[in-house]
Amino acid sequence: MIRLTEIKLPLDHDENAIGQAIINKLKIQPEQLHSYNVFKRGYDARKKKAILLIYTLDIEVDNKTELLATFAKDQHVKTAPDTSYKFVAQANKNITERPVVIGFGPCGLFAGLVLAQMGFNPIIVERGKEVRERTKDTFGFWRKKALNTESNVQFGEGGAGTFSDGKLYSQVKDPKHYGRKVITEFVEAGAPEEILYVSKPHIGTFKLVTMIEKMRARIIELGGEIRFSTRVDDIHLDDGQVTGLTLSNGEHLETRHVVLAVGHSARDTFKMIHDKGIYVEAKPFSVGFRIEHKQSMIDECRFGPNAGNPILGSADYKLVHHCNNGRTVYSFCMCPGGTVVAATSEEGRVVTNGMSQYSRSERNANSAIVVGISPEKDFPGHPLAGIELQRKLEEQAYKLGGENYDAPAQLIGDFLKGKSSADLGDVKPSYTPGIKLTDLSNVLPAFAIEALREAIPAFNKQIRGFSTNDGLLTGVETRTSSPISIKRDRSFQSINTKGLYPAGEGAGYAGGILSAGIDGIKAAEAVALSMLENA
Repeated sequence: MIRLTEIKLPLDHDENAIGQAIINKLKIQPEQLHSYNVFKRGYDARKKKAILLIYTLDIEVDNKTELLATFAKDQHVKTAPDTSYKFVAQANKNITERPVVIGFGPCGLFAGLVLAQMGFNPIIVERGKEVRERTKDTFGFWRKKALNTESNVQFGEGGAGTFSDGKLYSQVKDPKHYGRKVITEFVEAGAPEEILYVSKPHIGTFKLVTMIEKMRARIIELGGEIRFSTRVDDIHLDDGQVTGLTLSNGEHLETRHVVLAVGHSARDTFKMIHDKGIYVEAKPFSVGFRIEHKQSMIDECRFGPNAGNPILGSADYKLVHHCNNGRTVYSFCMCPGGTVVAATSEEGRVVTNGMSQYSRSERNANSAIVVGISPEKDFPGHPLAGIELQRKLEEQAYKLGGENYDAPAQLIGDFLKGKSSADLGDVKPSYTPGIKLTDLSNVLPAFAIEALREAIPAFNKQIRGFSTNDGLLTGVETRTSSPISIKRDRSFQSINTKGLYPAGEGAGYAGGILSAGIDGIKAAEAVALSMLENA
């Protein structure tokens, strides 16, 4: 097939316009065009009154070779790449060992699925509950403040991405098209087919729940096994080689191949592996607040008179500001038409995150507005020092919120003026269990508050109304990424522990559902090749 890129059409084009655009671009007769497929659809909203849709198209035509030669110098006319997934290995009868995957978030899900598809019968160990029971526990915390520290936004089947916007786009380099494998598996499990081609696909929490259940069933059907409510308490080593695991129920699993896909909040696991001598180092992450505006305001600013167009959906944004004090402030995990959610996994701490359903139809837009911090500047000395800083900030937020899991909050205008908030404005908080209006300058370090107070008015130049007095800040956002990195070599194994394959967000190799799934596939391939080599 031939791939055409940068085909631009009006937002309201008719159904025949794509075919005609192909004919015009290639200067062919209509009968020469046999078929086309939309590989990707994005938009250009720089001119709000004339928003354009931008297509990448895969087409079947007569005289393909001649056309490619004619357009050899045109970077927008190329041979379509093969994006189908190719398994690197297949288990044989000599394989008796079973690999173990620790964690069943996006990374562990795809590591387990691909290992099962290759015939390696993985055992997946997940400290939290299966997704429907986990959802009950999570909503129970939001409604009744009853926290289950093993079943919440962070822990359980589906990982932290289950209670998010379900975004499926990433900026990671993906020359082997593993991202296509991730998205294709999601579609086969019931995701909307549009995620195959829209430029910023998302799924939303409720759709993710049923999809994950179907994918779990597929893993089991292929010979995999999943242990829920089972934490890994110890990793056994012999001369730098993994030999097995001890589980929280006392069971011992013998294995020499372990994918560590625990996510960014498994703090006790991070301590355990550090205590075992597995190499861990601190890495940068970011801290800040959730910011809420009316979604209608964001739509109007981004799309003008085309706000509300169903093709465009609810508008998002991505903002960055480099501050005078040397810090960088940026938006993170923007959730159009969503809610701010309670995301703690430990008692006596408050953590915020954002979530949207597939419809993105809630009244508010929310995003993390965060400040980058680093081990060198902000938490030097110990590989796990970032965890202690996270805990300190989360404890401060808990105390400021009233020590009952309500979150501290402040109007944007009051935050910029440096005064405590007493009354809400037009933006109604979406956070449950609830909020307590206060002065958020007591939650984060002074340099972070200074940077945020500079950045928010700067963002107003890009999105008019961003610094509106009535917008709301809710604290505190600390789980933007893992505070540690578990270094691995080219074989995807820990640099000092053979047989341990650190992967995904928790190990510092992903940031979001898609990149975590991609990394899980890579880890599975590395495990499979090693097992065949050593069989």
